[in-house]
Amino acid sequence: MLLFSIVIIALLNVSSVEARIRRYKWEVNAEYKAPDCFRKLVITINGQTPGPTIRAQQNDTIIVEVTNNLFTENLAIHWHGIRQIGTPWFDGTEGVTQCPVLPGTTFTYQFVVDRPGTYLYHAHYGMQRENGLYGSIIVGLPEGESEPFTYDYDRNIILNDWYHNTTTDQAVGLASVPFRWIGEPQSLLIHGRGRFNCSSLPIPSSDPGLCNASYSDCSPYRMIVVPGKTYRLRISSMTSLSALSFQIEGHNLTVVEADGHFVEPFVVRNLFIYSGETYSVLVTADQDPTRNYWITSNIVSRNAPNTPPGLGVFVYYPNHVRRSPPTTPPAAPAWNDTRPRMEQSQAIKARQGYIITPPAVSDRVIVLLNTQNEINGRRKWSVNNVSFTHPKTPYLIALKENITDAFDQNPPPNGYDEANYDIFIVQPNKNATSSNGIYRLDFNTTVDVILQNANTMNPDNSETHPWHLHGHDFWVLGYGEGKFDKFKDAGKYNLVNPIMKNTVPVHPYGWTALRFIADNPGAWAFHCHIESHFFMGMGVVFAEGIEKVGKLPSSIMGCGQSQGLYRP
Repeated sequence: MLLFSIVIIALLNVSSVEARIRRYKWEVNAEYKAPDCFRKLVITINGQTPGPTIRAQQNDTIIVEVTNNLFTENLAIHWHGIRQIGTPWFDGTEGVTQCPVLPGTTFTYQFVVDRPGTYLYHAHYGMQRENGLYGSIIVGLPEGESEPFTYDYDRNIILNDWYHNTTTDQAVGLASVPFRWIGEPQSLLIHGRGRFNCSSLPIPSSDPGLCNASYSDCSPYRMIVVPGKTYRLRISSMTSLSALSFQIEGHNLTVVEADGHFVEPFVVRNLFIYSGETYSVLVTADQDPTRNYWITSNIVSRNAPNTPPGLGVFVYYPNHVRRSPPTTPPAAPAWNDTRPRMEQSQAIKARQGYIITPPAVSDRVIVLLNTQNEINGRRKWSVNNVSFTHPKTPYLIALKENITDAFDQNPPPNGYDEANYDIFIVQPNKNATSSNGIYRLDFNTTVDVILQNANTMNPDNSETHPWHLHGHDFWVLGYGEGKFDKFKDAGKYNLVNPIMKNTVPVHPYGWTALRFIADNPGAWAFHCHIESHFFMGMGVVFAEGIEKVGKLPSSIMGCGQSQGLYRP
């Protein structure tokens, strides 16, 4: 009996080590901050932006109690890269998986982090993410296990772009006739810190505290390193618009992880990173230790001459942290040189020993043409000439509760007129429509998605779009230039060692091919991760295995036709 009790106690101890419950209480507030020296209203979590980092181990349960103290705004928080297996209602996507969290109320998210890696969380209500509500999720391996690479210290950096006007002002402009574009960002932030030139303000302000270079909020980000040591640097992008190039002056970066999956290592000087992506790179402090070095981020893929680079300092201990590097910051790659960005995308392969082989063939192919059009005089982004609109009742609730009139039951098109559509010119797009219809996927089938880029409504212009899939990882089978050829290009897919990711770019006038298994019951958004593009309709929703979804918690209800289902 004593031996039996000892065994039970030992098993309980092992279980508690392998899977813990980690609880967080967050107060979401609107506060005045000056992350780039310009004071504006931002959204904070417990007074911070970026918000607190969630640290856990594989298979831990995360419980986050979120209180919305915003006076006039709803909110929802998406756990970016967490697949929400068994908890699709806590994906945190307003209009897709839940009703928004109302001001003055508290909502509790609970989910399991089932894979190690580097992930993110951020607002998923309107364009709210852009106001500072974001942070990191770092999931470690279980005790006793280790990564297939070595390092001495672990650090994380979130890169962002930053606007001075409000997201409300931007949204009104995007939806107006005539169309008002949001423009390029005023600055770039490195882990919440940037530097705007206050003297460049066009009109002197009557408020002397509006912009001040002496604000502590905008002192440069500094990373202190010990000479000779190797650092795992987890780099994430939460930009609202910009694609970025990241570098540490004079240092090589060895890429080892992408979106939670180990990468066959390769070395870069500039890491190109798109909104929603996460990477781990190894960097060794192996340069002259008597000086410090620049950390920089620069905009690529868009012409933004008035946006200064993001600047931080790589500080070699024991040099003074405020000691500036003796050099000028390194030059940025040419913004319109797509070749090195395509080459980096094609270089990312799954690490030997960690390859998950994709199914050899797919059951369904969906081609998504990314382009622009006008509907009733309003500029829209669209997919196959259909601009996405959110329903008033979240899809997951409508599907599970069989509320058939909550959204358009007609599915969006599986493709476009590939034979006659010229992706290199401005198209009239006379048949453009808007819809909240969804793609229904047969459960456990293999789905290919071809993202096809095209010209916008501006001549000689095609933009980079980072597409993010909720609820799944996908295999990246290939990238290409020009129009996708289903006979020639499909035969060149990488089925040997493709990387798995949750966010991937489609390059200007190019295509990207993905494959995933529809094995996670729920309703899942798949959209461009650029805030303004998704707001303007660049997204779709996949639904699969709804009959396998468990009983929905009433806490996600309360809007649209789910109002009568809410039980506080």
